[in-house]
Amino acid sequence: MVSTDKSILDKDLGKVETIQAGKRDPALLARKLAFAGGFLLVILGLTVSNIIPVGGSYWIMVAAVIGAYMAMNIGANDVANTMGPTVGSGTLTVIQALILAAVCNLAGAIIAGGDVVSTVSKDIIDISVIQSADVFIWAMVAALLAAAFWVNFATWVGAPVSTTHSIVGGVMGAGIAAAGFVAVNWPVMGKIAASWVISPVLGGVLAAIILFAIKTLILFKDDMIEASRKWVPVFVALMASIFTVYLMMKGLKRIYRADPALLMVVGVVVFFLSWCILRPVIRKASEGIENKRGAVGRLFRIPLIFAAGLLAFANGANDVSNAVGPLAGIISAVESGGITSKAGAPIWILLIGGVGIGLGIYLFGMKLMQTVGKKITRLNIIRAYAVALSAGTTVIIASALGLPVSSTHVAIGGVFGVGFLREYLANNGNGAGGRGAGNGIAVDLTAYDNGDEAAVSKPVSSKKLKKARKRKLVRRNYFLTIIAAWIVTVPCAALLGALFFFTLRGIMLP
Repeated sequence: MVSTDKSILDKDLGKVETIQAGKRDPALLARKLAFAGGFLLVILGLTVSNIIPVGGSYWIMVAAVIGAYMAMNIGANDVANTMGPTVGSGTLTVIQALILAAVCNLAGAIIAGGDVVSTVSKDIIDISVIQSADVFIWAMVAALLAAAFWVNFATWVGAPVSTTHSIVGGVMGAGIAAAGFVAVNWPVMGKIAASWVISPVLGGVLAAIILFAIKTLILFKDDMIEASRKWVPVFVALMASIFTVYLMMKGLKRIYRADPALLMVVGVVVFFLSWCILRPVIRKASEGIENKRGAVGRLFRIPLIFAAGLLAFANGANDVSNAVGPLAGIISAVESGGITSKAGAPIWILLIGGVGIGLGIYLFGMKLMQTVGKKITRLNIIRAYAVALSAGTTVIIASALGLPVSSTHVAIGGVFGVGFLREYLANNGNGAGGRGAGNGIAVDLTAYDNGDEAAVSKPVSSKKLKKARKRKLVRRNYFLTIIAAWIVTVPCAALLGALFFFTLRGIMLP
């Protein structure tokens, strides 16, 4: 029944907020910081002792440590994209998700991180206007440090931001400080600014469409078991197809670049093969389960885990360049005395990035994973599945159209999308398969979402009904905080990049 004392959102989310700022263990935090510091000292020691053959320059030593620090911050922040919904839905425990994310990100960084990386993220500055290799080195060190500081701050306040946009901002600010505004490729920056809107909106709309389709075709049916036998293989096969293409486009692009025609053929073949294989599997798995939403939702559990792992793999393959790209450029500039837009990335550089991302995930990824998975809106397995499927689909569509998108913005947009859809359905009479408040019947959404078909109450008064329609199922304070963090990421990182560049130049020049 509808409560008049407490919002449904607070009921939903209050039960799952088990980690709060006032309850953190200071000793545990100290141990984590000590472990992270130990990792940075190991990188420093390896560089200084030339166990890693880096040429012996102190700039390489400094950049390696900052790159490792950046990698840990990438892991701590980006884990929310792939694992937050999985944890929030109860599909994986926090520890299971942290381990899966760390392993898959490390594998992506090492296997598919590429032996050549861009030294200047997104080609946002023209390296030809940089005066010398020394100035380029100072700019790249400043950019790395700026991005790492900003992502660290965002993680601390609980805001999932784009690590790519952070390094873009750092490079832009350092580039302007080094060579003026003429150094910036402003059309590219315009596309990046447009992605602030494109990424979350597209991700949210697709997630809402996918969730509504699952509700309409399966959850709103009287016989959900039979409906699931027909449609679950289709949805899972669709995920298999999309994520195969996604992996080829994003996760493996540095070691193999497939043409669009091949991607289309592979996607279609994988869909039909998966559908044929999954039909008997789903039929068998559905035998004996209850005709309830919660029971049907568990049919999506294994595909959701695979999706989270593949997203983490692709993130590792792509985001490692945010940490090691400038480092590779610095090494190239030190060894050759010149400036290049592409540089070799030997295995030890990828190891720094991959291990750093994995450690950041395991040591510091819990906070944002809890925020995305449990504090924005209530997620179950089907909603988390919609978020994951929309993330892969959005990146594929955007890449095909040549639009720059952020995986962070896409994933968080998907969470908001399913939350706002749930809110719309609840307030317009469709929150419970067409038996919601719009029909004069109030529904305990928390119980109903957990599979309790008896959650539909008797008709209530028009006053209570009107109040029920105003339930908020997405926390607006988190929504506004995250949007604000996205908007200020590039400017703040740019200001930090310029500040660090001027500081370094002041130290180095007599």
